Amino acid sequence: MKKIFIALLCVVSALAQAQDFRAAQRQLDGNAPGAQILVAAHRGDWRHAPENSRQAIENAIAMGVPIVEIDLKMSKDSVLVLCHDQTIDRTMTGKGKVSDFSLAELRAMSLKNGLGRATFHKIITFEECLQITKGKAIVDVDKGYSYLGRVLALLAKYRMYDQAIVNVDDNISYDALCTRWGIIDPAVRLMPIVNLNKASYKDVIDSYKARRNTVFQPVFSKEDAVALQYIRNVKLAGYQVWINSLWPSLNAGHDDDSAVELNKKDESWGWLIRNGATIIQSDRPADLLKYLHQ
Repeated sequence: MKKIFIALLCVVSALAQAQDFRAAQRQLDGNAPGAQILVAAHRGDWRHAPENSRQAIENAIAMGVPIVEIDLKMSKDSVLVLCHDQTIDRTMTGKGKVSDFSLAELRAMSLKNGLGRATFHKIITFEECLQITKGKAIVDVDKGYSYLGRVLALLAKYRMYDQAIVNVDDNISYDALCTRWGIIDPAVRLMPIVNLNKASYKDVIDSYKARRNTVFQPVFSKEDAVALQYIRNVKLAGYQVWINSLWPSLNAGHDDDSAVELNKKDESWGWLIRNGATIIQSDRPADLLKYLHQ
């Protein structure tokens, strides 16, 4: 009887996760009846598993996070792998650029945890990441702009245009993007990163507005009342707004550590929501989910 009960709990939990993911997907598609605040786990659940690892992604999905952010680099044999830095020095048991090693050579090493200690976890490919997340979580693809053609090809292979957000480098207009890569399929959900402390922020955002399938990611080290009102208006116009709570320079001090360690959740996460955020990327996803549920 106990085994049956546990099995039923697992089924209920899986169904609830699938429901949360589908609701998030409908919201990003513009088909949700009401907006919710979506949480994105930065590099997965890196506090309890190596960043960008299979375990970090699976942990984030299990806790109910609808969006998992990952970072891409390319190996010497042209395979897209999950790694944030140009080198493996910080995150793996080796030294050198990711591009110096083949996938097989990278697999022979181990990932490090947040304390810099070697683990049994191994690097995974972008294709494996898509296999893990398909039907379970939305993938935010960061650091992939230099490989955009390959990124889009793999998303198309797995029919995951509707299950991904593809980041665009900082302050690049849509015209400049198309000049480099050609016209992007309107089914691809793009996310330009825009610095609100630069005078060009309105021009960059306005260049994407005709493209409804766009999420905007404003970053700002200091508050600017005019710029923040503009972002609130972008949200009111029906666009999704992604704001990072990771560290102070991205959000004028309304960050994760202030929320959790100083117990200033409303002054941090609440402030981001009041200023237009519909998606918050966090290094404290479990705490943020709890705050939102309350």
